[in-house]
Amino acid sequence: MMRILHSLPRTHKLLLLPVATVVTVLGAHKIVATLDKAQYEQDTTAQTKTIMIPLEADSSPGVPSLAMDQTPVSRAIHAASRAMDATRQHIPLSQLDPSEVVSADFINPVHASADKADNQTTPRVEPAAALAVTSVEKTSPLPDIDESARQIAVVLGNLNSDTPSKDPLMVDATSYEDIDEDELQLFDDGPIQLAQAIAADEPFVPEWQTYTVESGDTFTELAQERFGLGYSEISNLLEELPKKKLLTRWNIGDQFDYQLNEAGKLAKFRIMSNVRDGFLVTRSNEGLKVSTIERAGQQTQRLYAGTVSGSFARSAQATGLTSSEVSRLSHVLEKKLDFRRDTRRGDRFEVLVESDIIDGHTLDPRILAVDYNGSRMDITLVRNPQDNNFYTPEGKGLKPSFKRYPFDGQYRISSPFNLRRHHPVTGRISPHKGTDFAVPTGTEVEAPAAGRVELVGNHPAAGRYIVIRHDNGYKTRYLHLSKPVVSRGERVEMGERIALSGNTGRSTGPHLHYEVLVDNQAVNAMNVELPEGGSLHGEALAEFKRKAEPMLAALESGQTGTVVASVTDRDDSDDDSEG
Repeated sequence: MMRILHSLPRTHKLLLLPVATVVTVLGAHKIVATLDKAQYEQDTTAQTKTIMIPLEADSSPGVPSLAMDQTPVSRAIHAASRAMDATRQHIPLSQLDPSEVVSADFINPVHASADKADNQTTPRVEPAAALAVTSVEKTSPLPDIDESARQIAVVLGNLNSDTPSKDPLMVDATSYEDIDEDELQLFDDGPIQLAQAIAADEPFVPEWQTYTVESGDTFTELAQERFGLGYSEISNLLEELPKKKLLTRWNIGDQFDYQLNEAGKLAKFRIMSNVRDGFLVTRSNEGLKVSTIERAGQQTQRLYAGTVSGSFARSAQATGLTSSEVSRLSHVLEKKLDFRRDTRRGDRFEVLVESDIIDGHTLDPRILAVDYNGSRMDITLVRNPQDNNFYTPEGKGLKPSFKRYPFDGQYRISSPFNLRRHHPVTGRISPHKGTDFAVPTGTEVEAPAAGRVELVGNHPAAGRYIVIRHDNGYKTRYLHLSKPVVSRGERVEMGERIALSGNTGRSTGPHLHYEVLVDNQAVNAMNVELPEGGSLHGEALAEFKRKAEPMLAALESGQTGTVVASVTDRDDSDDDSEG
């Protein structure tokens, strides 16, 4: 066995040495126990028995040796043991081997001095006490000890010793940690793995997950099977959600987001109706709570420039404006611009639009400013962010105090204002002091401005009629009505319904005769200058001009820092009608 141990690497020897030692000791114990058992079986009546073991002729008195031949390991252990004994007690000089280095105590230290006479070294005694280390010259060679066996012996000697080792390979062992009882209780089940300890300390944080609707999915089934919602919770959610179609009408590919709690049940549910608006459902012990989501986008300005070629609407859409943006633009300009009469081919226009960009989608376009440079009219309008109304750069409002037309919609003029018109029935020259619109019978007629009803009657030629005196001094008259819906002396406001059109009196067909009188003089209602209202003054005007300055600069320079679209002359088949 020692040969096998001797052939192994140093680390393997260190691991196997305790096993070899135990085997050796147990083997010796087995021999003694076997002899004792054999002797006891021969004479079971004897109380004590002496076992005689024959010894060699040259053996010395004492405890017999079971293994007379020493291996390199046993010699190393023997040497280590003697070295340890030397540190524990004094050893007589007679028992020291000549090759050993020892520490000797003397009453007086001895120093060597040279004798010149005979060149011999003699000791010289000094009165001071000290410790001297000397070396005895080796007189006989000792057998070589295997280096691995020597290190093993040194380690074993140090481990079995109660005193610190003097070997330079070994260091003093100690403990610097003061461990209390509470900390020891943490290790009742063994050491804690690092990953487990970190996981135990981290709190549970739910993560957002996305679900894509597949064929056959319904919210009720998913809510019960996947999210753990009860039937009553689902019913309450469908009642409280403002847009139930988001949950009841799914399409394949629709998506929604959700969070699960630590128990795997629904914690939050988020569904969007578009990229901006949606709803957040939060689940708690009190039930489900629905809140509104409104995402903020990045505001971006775009400048469009074009030339009228055909209808204004088509020319504006050719610049890149969407249909909704063209509709808003037309609604703004129609308060100052008659698209039938005032637009001409070659008129130029610029439009500054602001919109929100969310995930690459353009949302909520807002017209900030528009500049129209035409052959018949020049108009510049700027949006006021305080009230979202449009004003001229000087702060004059577009909200009229007097509407151009006494109805909503667009109707053909069947007979314009003409003081030299031939009467269609008599054939004589008879002034036409109003404007006739070809509207069907029963069309609602509205007051163009606030005022008070002055007359309501029925005339053989004019048919049923109404006369209103307005607050600004203007007067309006409505003839050939089928039914008045206001009474004399009644107060009316702009846009309020006052009658239904008809074909009463002397008339060639259903129509509305509309007159405007200024200082009791009939004027052309289609080109008379109408009073304006809602102008800005004081601090409101100063604030408006400050905010309008960069918009006007963008219109003038064509630079917004964003996209600039431009379309110039373009031939179009339509050149005189509004599309």
